[in-house]
Amino acid sequence: MSEEMKMSVTEIFRTKDKDKYVFVTFDDGKRSAEGKVPDCKIIKNNGFNDGEVKLLEEYMKNEQTTIFSEASKVNAMRAFLKG
Repeated sequence: MSEEMKMSVTEIFRTKDKDKYVFVTFDDGKRSAEGKVPDCKIIKNNGFNDGEVKLLEEYMKNEQTTIFSEASKVNAMRAFLKG
């Protein structure tokens, strides 16, 4: 995979049962993929091969705590109003 991989996270969402989840986007300028944590599955893929998708899913699984920590700092409404 490219060394210039960028990752972004959404704010934390909650299901009707109050379970938390976050969407994670990976982008290297040519390809992109979107995953969901805690499922740790890629749900949209544009250009990554099967092996790379597996690596992204493993990364999400291993870094769930960090991903949720970063997502807790995201406030979509504040960012929208600043824009």
